[in-house]
Amino acid sequence: MHSEDVPEPTTVHVDGVWRAATAGTTREVIDPADATVLAVVAEGSAEDADDAVRAARRAFDAGPWPRTPVAERAALLRRTADLLQRDREEIARTESRDTGKTLEEGRVDVDDVTAAFRYFADLVTNESGGRVVDAGDPDVHSVVVHEPVGVCAMITPWNYPLLQASWKIAPALAAGNTFVVKPSELTPLSTVRLLELLDEAGLPAGVGNLVTGAGDPVGARLAEHPDVDLVSFTGGLASGVKVAQAAAPSVKKVALELGGKNPNVVFADACATEHGFDTAVDQALNAAFIHSGQVCSAGARLIVEEPVRDRFVAELARRASLIRLGRGTEKGVECGPLVSRQQLEKTEAYVAAALADGATLRCGGARPEPSEVRPEGGYFYLPTVLDHCHGEMSVVREETFGPILTVETFHTEDEAVALANDTEYGLAGAVFSADTARARRVAARLRHGTVWINDFHPYLPQAEWGGFGKSGVGRELGPAGLAEYRETKHVYENLRPAPVRWFGG
Repeated sequence: MHSEDVPEPTTVHVDGVWRAATAGTTREVIDPADATVLAVVAEGSAEDADDAVRAARRAFDAGPWPRTPVAERAALLRRTADLLQRDREEIARTESRDTGKTLEEGRVDVDDVTAAFRYFADLVTNESGGRVVDAGDPDVHSVVVHEPVGVCAMITPWNYPLLQASWKIAPALAAGNTFVVKPSELTPLSTVRLLELLDEAGLPAGVGNLVTGAGDPVGARLAEHPDVDLVSFTGGLASGVKVAQAAAPSVKKVALELGGKNPNVVFADACATEHGFDTAVDQALNAAFIHSGQVCSAGARLIVEEPVRDRFVAELARRASLIRLGRGTEKGVECGPLVSRQQLEKTEAYVAAALADGATLRCGGARPEPSEVRPEGGYFYLPTVLDHCHGEMSVVREETFGPILTVETFHTEDEAVALANDTEYGLAGAVFSADTARARRVAARLRHGTVWINDFHPYLPQAEWGGFGKSGVGRELGPAGLAEYRETKHVYENLRPAPVRWFGG
């Protein structure tokens, strides 16, 4: 509890008002670079979640937002995008300090969030008034229209808190919904800032609500709440299953993005020239180690053709060992810390298990020594390359969410495809080859929601994002990302009503 002269943090946002948690409880947000307290936020409860849902329900059922003209909704999204750019440096620094990622990655995130808000504003503005259906009768007017789902609960992850919130909030608002968002308790700060910007942009009270707090009870209550019409969750598989189970009794719409175990397939012909070799190695580093591997689409499984494997892995390990670790806001740092002590210990356990199962350590495999840019107590782990891995290892099968790259080898195209598809997940994957026909052929056979050819990690707000298998259900971004937040209605109008005479009486 707080003393009388220390105000309680007001990071719960309900019905247009910032307030403390109902119970007065708080949580410390930890800086992963040095394990010190970065901020203190309100620790919401199920009661706070109920308050937020009630506000969102009122705003949807009786408020103006669902009936606001599309042009006005789009204008608010564009104003929000402008505010994000106005405060770009401040928000990027907040995201860097909160998650551990580099400041440049934080800037890229703000730019991507801005692009998402502008994309959905443009998408709804350019739509027609519905799809006219030919009923085969001139006296019938038939049209299919799209309406907002209603109250949307959004549960976002700790690795890309601002980005993942925007992928949900922007299409939800564009479609005319109201929402309650619960950011990860580890990294809530940029989502709080986003809600402040939405307020500044003129979002009506109750349309956007925020509860900071733990997945249990806040996220659990939102998932099961009977007045929530849709729950969108991004996070781990085990938590996603719980969300789906909690949502099932009320038969609400559910969208889940549950991560991946993503293959990066490198054919020997991609390395036939020095430029090709350099590009493939560089992209393998980007795939595995951006944000210390804490990326749902991280290319954590390198699957390389046998003739080039020795040279490729040796150069990959050499370059990985040169990656500069440190606090993300420090100049020259290329990789920040892991987000928490728990994530650091999890990474160590995966590496230890892999070595016990016969993997060969090519580089990394330990915590680095503290330095001027790596403070004592920070959750740093060296970029790690594990060679001679196979599909029975937990480090190959499970989403590690750390700076770990495993290496597998193939001899034929069919074997490469079989290895790449040997996963319960199916979020993303890549193919590197100088043979365009083969690259496209392999890409067509991969059971993953996004497949890159001779590249890794780029995405477009106008292209759908989501996975196959246990990577989840539903899609974000693109037209399908907007459709997630809509219900489809068929309106059939008889222009010349007359008795049917089905019954003779």
